This record gives sequence, C-alpha cells and structure tokens, in this order.
Amino acid sequence: MSKLYVVGTPIGNLGDMSPRAIETLKNVDFIAAEDTRVTLKLLNHFGIQKPMISYYEHNLRQKGEVIISRILAGESCAVVTDAGMPCISDPGEDLIRLCIENGIKTEVVPGPSAVISALAVSGQLTSRFTFEGFLTTQKNGRREHLEQLKNETRTMIFYEAPHKLKTTLEDMRKTFGGERGITLCRELTKIYEEIIPTTFDGAIALYEEKAPKGEYVLVVAGGEPVKETEMTLEEAVQLAVSLREGGMSLTQACKEAAAQTGFKKGEIYKLALEV
Repeated sequence: MSKLYVVGTPIGNLGDMSPRAIETLKNVDFIAAEDTRVTLKLLNHFGIQKPMISYYEHNLRQKGEVIISRILAGESCAVVTDAGMPCISDPGEDLIRLCIENGIKTEVVPGPSAVISALAVSGQLTSRFTFEGFLTTQKNGRREHLEQLKNETRTMIFYEAPHKLKTTLEDMRKTFGGERGITLCRELTKIYEEIIPTTFDGAIALYEEKAPKGEYVLVVAGGEPVKETEMTLEEAVQLAVSLREGGMSLTQACKEAAAQTGFKKGEIYKLALEV
C-alpha cells in the first residue's frame, strides 16, 4: 500500500533493530535516508537490498517533492535517519507535513530513541520534560536559548557533540548555576556507554582532566518553582483598579483580581469603589 513508513533504527547497537523494522524495510519500494552510506551498512547487515534516495536538511524541499510524487504514484517509502527515530529534531518532520498536506497515510514503526533512553537512566525527574535538541553554534543565539529556559521547572534534554561540550557546559553553568544537577549520557547502547550523574561544577571539572569523546545527551534537572508572594487585600484592590483603568468593567476587574489573589470579589469591589 502506498504510504510513508517512519522507521526507527538503532542508535548504536544493531541488536536493537526490531523484526518489524527489518520486515518493513524489506517490503517498501524505496527508502529515504539521511545518509545513504550509513543506511547502506545497516541494510547490508540485515541482507536488505532496496533503492535509496538521499533526504537531508539541505535538499529536503527538492527531494521531499520527489518522494511525495512517488508515493502518490503508488509506491511505498520508509524514511530513516542515521540513528534512532526519524522526524524528531530531524528533516523528516518536513516530510510528515508534506504527507499531511497531500493526504498520504503514514505509519510509525517505533525504535530506539536517544532522548527517552537517556531520560530513563538519568536519575532526573521523568514525569515532565522538555526536549531542546542541539543548541546553535552562534554564541548569542545559544545564550538567548538558555536564558529562555532559566526558570524552566521541567527536566531539560539536549543533544551535544564532543567538540562543543565544554563550551555548552560553561554556558549552562552561567545560566543554571554550578550546583544544578545534570546527567551526561555518552555513547548510548555502544561499547563505551557511560552515564554520569553530577552537577555542572562536577561536569566541568571532569572534562578539565580529559577530552570529551562520543555523542552526548545532556539531561538537566529543572529549577525550583518560583514561589509567588502573597498579596495583601490593598494590593488586590490596586490590581483591580489597574485593570479597570486598562479598559475592563469594574465588576470584571474585581473578578479577575479575585482569581489572581484569592480574595473575595465582593470585598475587593467594595474597597475599589472607595478608591
């Protein structure tokens, strides 16, 4: 059946390739691969012979239209990335959008994910988290991104390359503080897999002694929620007055002030009338 299959592939250990993923790659008409050389090694390992089309960040518009045209003509396609789940922080997300716009069915064949794997072994809170991907290499853009996360209370997950790790850790320490918890997950599922729960101070000290090697997933503890200071009744009344001056009716302004402060609307209204 003509559709796009989103196929997860191993993030390092070929033993993690699922039987369903192998079967899907054997049965589709062609494969859209981030790097055909990398995918060819995977296909050869499992004895799969399929035509491939190169699909990556710098040709996604042009090749995306080609892929869509072939699927609309009756072919089936599997999209894969070099490692892990495609379409997550990956050009494949644009291909999904094109499928939706053209009424093409998609089917997911789940596989390993560096994000979820790192989170699971990080020791950080897992109930709420945000995936931030790679930080930009531009100094100002990177620091602006981190500044936006300064008060984030959810666990934060980042990807980072070894040659940028030290700079990233320094920038993160400036934003989050040296005592903030971080777990460095290195070379997940590979021979030299390493899980390092520490702090930013500890991480920076660690790499003063040795150079970072391999691909990293950084799992950063969220910050403590900012405690709201309790307002007095007088401050609640002043809030209502300000909202009234901003264009609200007095009744609506007092209702909003009551919702924000916990005081009763009636007592705010009574004092607001006197003001």
